[in-house]
Amino acid sequence: MPIVTMFGGSGFIGRYAARKLAKRGWRVRAAVRRPNEAHFLRPYGDVGQIEPVQANIRDEDSCRRALEGADAVVNFVGILSPSGKQSFDAVQAEGAGRVARLAAEAGVRRFAHVSAIGADPDSDSDYARTKGEGETMVRTAMPNAAILRPSLVFGEEDEFFNRFARMAQFTPVLPVAGGETRFQPVYVDDVAEAAVRALEGEIAEGRTFELGGPEVLTMKELMELMLKITQRKRVVADVPLPLMRFGAALTDWLPFAPVTRDQLKMLARDNVASGELAGFEAFGIEPKSMESVLPGYLYRFRPYGQYARMEKPARPDEA
Repeated sequence: MPIVTMFGGSGFIGRYAARKLAKRGWRVRAAVRRPNEAHFLRPYGDVGQIEPVQANIRDEDSCRRALEGADAVVNFVGILSPSGKQSFDAVQAEGAGRVARLAAEAGVRRFAHVSAIGADPDSDSDYARTKGEGETMVRTAMPNAAILRPSLVFGEEDEFFNRFARMAQFTPVLPVAGGETRFQPVYVDDVAEAAVRALEGEIAEGRTFELGGPEVLTMKELMELMLKITQRKRVVADVPLPLMRFGAALTDWLPFAPVTRDQLKMLARDNVASGELAGFEAFGIEPKSMESVLPGYLYRFRPYGQYARMEKPARPDEA
């Protein structure tokens, strides 16, 4: 049974990939900072097939131990905002490079790295810059690595649609920044499938892919879609970026800041596939649409939850 070490294996995309790899006969080693919080992965496979192990992408020795005997490696680790020692540079640049270098030293042949659309070593956004630097370090250490760049990733555990749907429960106005910025949201299960196929086949070796879903919508349109699905009438207010930057400057230091100045830099740019790189078609995957997935987990934000559809016919004046 081949062994795959998954850095960030209990994260948003990693948990989907762990299930898929187990079903395909891999032994999965989920390398995470807190193994006790990753035990939920074990039932995804047979007894002993999925094992959480302690590894910190910032620590050389723990990463080396997690890589012992691995046939393949995939790195899902990424952060949206820094916290303490978990800085963009330490995690997304140096951490990614460290894992790739140690994997090469261990003789690992197949390596997949999940980056992001917009990754650019010259970007003024620390997030995009370190994603770009991480790609460069990975490619230097593992020239045959498959690099996957997804757009905005959505799914049941996402921090995007869930967050705004929760806000819409309590406020009549939904403030957004970069209302005209375009996104190409991609379903988390499709990204996980691409990562798994990158580890399984030869097609992905040494290539970079941009993974976008079938729809391109603006930030404002995404909010309107979410409100339609959650059956809530709210005003979507496009707040000017300069005003948002002023507010972010006051709250940037908070552990759970609503929005950071770095995130606003990213919101000023479209997040869609360039068309210059291959996408899901290279893996034989047809990405799922948002409307086929979102209702399955956003229903709980409707005024009557799963009973919302029953509410209208039950009222005689609207029959």
